[in-house]
Amino acid sequence: MTLLHPKTGPRTPKPASGGGGRRPTDDWPRGDDGGGGRGGGDDVPSYRERLRRYRMLVAFGLSSVVMIFVSFTTAYVVRKAGVVWDPAHNEYVSNWVPARLPVRMLLINTFILLLSSLTLEVARRRAEQDVALAPIASIPGIRVSSNYSLPWLWLTIALGVAFLGGQYLAWQQLRLGHYDLESNIGISFFFILTGVHAVHLMGGILALLYAGLTSLLRRPPETRRIVVDVTAWYWHFMGVLWIYVFGLLYFAR
Repeated sequence: MTLLHPKTGPRTPKPASGGGGRRPTDDWPRGDDGGGGRGGGDDVPSYRERLRRYRMLVAFGLSSVVMIFVSFTTAYVVRKAGVVWDPAHNEYVSNWVPARLPVRMLLINTFILLLSSLTLEVARRRAEQDVALAPIASIPGIRVSSNYSLPWLWLTIALGVAFLGGQYLAWQQLRLGHYDLESNIGISFFFILTGVHAVHLMGGILALLYAGLTSLLRRPPETRRIVVDVTAWYWHFMGVLWIYVFGLLYFAR
């Protein structure tokens, strides 16, 4: 419909921006039904909101992991500084026996874990590119080269399994060293700290397997990116945590 104005003449009304008079929102990618700027309705979170929420959940879960290792560290330091009464010398002595750690194997494991963080970061960036190119790839007649993150996910899983295998070899070396776990508290703490870290890393491997499954099932790029992104956060934290555990066991032994 054409509107007439006494001074400016005919003009065409401008369409409302954002729907319902609201400002346009940066909520791409949206759902398939294209509802508003909320990805399928005002009660459905947008892609960016979902990503933010999952990141917050991962950060909250990692805070509990931090508290666990802070508790172990406190117990380790207090026990190392502890003393017992020696009747033969009539004085308090320390019964802490320093252990000879398989440092070479632990260094190799550290390199493998850091390399896995690098490969997973590549997978995360490629999943992010898939989301950015999704609007262009959906246009008929336009072909966009795919940035597959799946091979990098499988490589990360392989490196994670190799790290766990290396940890097992390190444990075997200590067992062959004829250390008494009941009397040598330092070795006991080594198995506790590295074992708890290995269990948490197994959880990361399961999350990576799920991320790879979403790619094989051709889930939307937004879903794949969220899974890979939050898993990368968790995996990078496991790498930093291992460096801390290794440093504690090596320098405070």
